[in-house]
Amino acid sequence: MTTTRPAGPVPAAGHSDISKFIGDTTAVFVREILLFLRDPFSLVFSLLQPLIFLALFGPLLGGAFGSMSGTTGVGAGGTGGTLQWFVPGVIVMISLFGTSMTGSNLLYELMTGSYERVLATPLGRSAILVGRSLKEFAPLFVQGLIIAIACVPFGFRLHPLHLLAGLVLLGVFGVGVGALSYALGLASKGREWVFWGVQQTLLFPLLILSGMMLPLEAGPVWMQVASRFSPLTYIVEAERALAAGTFVSPAVGWGVVAAGLTAVVGLAVGIRKTRTTV
Repeated sequence: MTTTRPAGPVPAAGHSDISKFIGDTTAVFVREILLFLRDPFSLVFSLLQPLIFLALFGPLLGGAFGSMSGTTGVGAGGTGGTLQWFVPGVIVMISLFGTSMTGSNLLYELMTGSYERVLATPLGRSAILVGRSLKEFAPLFVQGLIIAIACVPFGFRLHPLHLLAGLVLLGVFGVGVGALSYALGLASKGREWVFWGVQQTLLFPLLILSGMMLPLEAGPVWMQVASRFSPLTYIVEAERALAAGTFVSPAVGWGVVAAGLTAVVGLAVGIRKTRTTV
């Protein structure tokens, strides 16, 4: 008996798996982003808080720490110098708040049963997680651009390439945080209070210890030491270095390392939790 082989090259199994993963991830991303675009007011309202911080907190920060401008950089150069220090922190804050809420959206889908319907599709579970996490990058990218451009008339010096690099760095970090939030949402199924308890308990200490809103140089030594154990600290420092118009800074290198490790750990935890959750 003779066997007829099909004409043409036979795709390798590994290549086929990669193609399916990319296709599934794209499908999930498109689905999630379309849901977001159907409610454009959410983007507008999400900009209100950071704009209020910039309008009210920024001038107070410059006045309070103007005498420390030689050591902290806050207040150097007047309002423009304050914005140069403060705007990157606000953009990071948007990223942290937005991506850490990914699990709350999942909890709503778990309650309505829509998540189970997604699991019933041929989509790979890893692709579901990665697609949802990547979806968080698009709104953050738009919000960061809007905030940076809106601050230019008030003295903020815009370096376009550095701004784009900073937003990409935040996107990598946001994917990791979003995946961790997603995993927490799955672990909190049926116990929503667990998600909110963990999220709120971690969110504000990380925000304060990163020096996002206030310079840590003005705080006690123990806070400065504790901040070194938070990846968010290195992200904030990297964003400020990029906002100052430099790529060749140790802070940028450490920020890339922190963002990469956060993404790797977040995706590893999230994918494992997604695959083991029924």
